[in-house]
Amino acid sequence: MEGFGVHTSMWTMNWDRAGAEKAIAAAVEYKMDFIEIALLNAPAVDAAHTRALLKKHNLRAVSSLGLPEPAWASQRPEAAIDYLKVAIDKTAEMGAEALSGVIFGGIGERTGVPPTQAEYDNIARALTAAAKHAKTHGIELGVEAVNRYENHLINTARQAVEMIERVGADNIFVHLDTYHMNIEEKGAALGILDAREHLKYIHLSESDRGTPGYGNVPWDEIYAALAAISFKGGLAMESFINMPPEVAYGLAVWRPVARDEAEVMGNGLPFLRNKARQYGLI
Repeated sequence: MEGFGVHTSMWTMNWDRAGAEKAIAAAVEYKMDFIEIALLNAPAVDAAHTRALLKKHNLRAVSSLGLPEPAWASQRPEAAIDYLKVAIDKTAEMGAEALSGVIFGGIGERTGVPPTQAEYDNIARALTAAAKHAKTHGIELGVEAVNRYENHLINTARQAVEMIERVGADNIFVHLDTYHMNIEEKGAALGILDAREHLKYIHLSESDRGTPGYGNVPWDEIYAALAAISFKGGLAMESFINMPPEVAYGLAVWRPVARDEAEVMGNGLPFLRNKARQYGLI
């Protein structure tokens, strides 16, 4: 998961054969080191097709997801385990290196009250089983802290660290996201410092989820903190240009966050890469 990558939402959220061909070709054109594949419907993915495309273009990959409501780990841990096992199997079959994201719950999961110990107990049980299954495939699992409007369970780097330390598996890591950190952390650098021993993956996303460098995320603070901890993990640009209605609803994105792909990739990608070079991260 080293190097610079991009979330496939830049081109598609439907990982069928056409979507895979479009996104992988575009990622190669932009000289990305890896792509992040959104597994919205893992059973339907043609893993052999994706694996062949990745191999052909010498491109690495990770996958990501949020659990659907029938498999929310806080309420239905056994269903979450079953769902995650399918996603882990598909991740391995595609030749991807990790499965990350909101693997502990759903995007839009909120009870209206603070999380309970029982919810955390259920999540820990599901993630423990999932990590054990992932280990048999050589797959790592990432826990992404997301903002309070999308999920009430794990919002900060410290909460993500507490969960993975409770699970105790050596193939589970913290996944941070600058968009969420800009909302939840006392300071962007503090979240990175809190997660330093477990941080292997970070989404580079602007404050409005649009073009990086054109919002209010404190990018110098982010990159300086990553340099300070000698970060060697994946740097993945994430901007939502193409979203199906169910994803837009969960993320509460009601208007275009950027004009088009050309704006984000033409302006945001060079901005992020230049910052990474400035701070010695690539």
